[in-house]
Amino acid sequence: MQSRELHSNERLDDLMTSSGLKIIQSKEVFSFSLDAVLLARFANVPTKGKIADLCTGNGVIPILLSDRTTASIDAIEIQPRLVDMARRSVAWNNLSEQITVIEHDLRTYPSTIGNTVYDAVTVNPPYMTVQSGEIKGNEHYAIARHEVLCTIDDVANTCNKILRPGGKLFMVHRPSRLLDIMEALRRWRLEPKKIQFVHPNEQTPANIVLIEALRDGKPELKVMPPIVVYDQKGVQQI
Repeated sequence: MQSRELHSNERLDDLMTSSGLKIIQSKEVFSFSLDAVLLARFANVPTKGKIADLCTGNGVIPILLSDRTTASIDAIEIQPRLVDMARRSVAWNNLSEQITVIEHDLRTYPSTIGNTVYDAVTVNPPYMTVQSGEIKGNEHYAIARHEVLCTIDDVANTCNKILRPGGKLFMVHRPSRLLDIMEALRRWRLEPKKIQFVHPNEQTPANIVLIEALRDGKPELKVMPPIVVYDQKGVQQI
């Protein structure tokens, strides 16, 4: 049975859900942000079937999704430290029968799991290219923020293989990479179907974009109403 113990420099955070879900986090590795919460809300995942979460980190997205689906969820992460934290978080929430945390490189994952396995995939990938500036911080932060171990194209390639025809991909990213994302998705037969921009407030440009794509879908893109995080008084609205 997976241990529920907290290691040194770790804490147990409340995910503020009605079911009391919690997550193990540490300042030594990349913690989840609003991006992950927004993706979990945006993802129209099936109530049954099989879901994969790529770049799962400490497992926050599968844990949040467990409140909305009884589907089996495979959480894929390449960093052993984060895999261990995710497994303990899953055990802490008594979700081990629903969520399986798998230590694997997403680029080679299809050769292990096989093709057309999943009904839906969620992913919160690294946002910045390796060329976009100096890679600062420790190794865990670098891998989470920069495309050191996977690119947008790698993510799209893997999703094309592991999604069944008609399966859905849900991604959160940065608007500055939108053209790169769209090109990669279409290259790998993932047709963008919905897009939603997230703004810090009404006066600022979007800093988050949520995308839904359909494996082998027909061209038709809907731009959803924007999400505004803070009102004019600085009060969070979501």
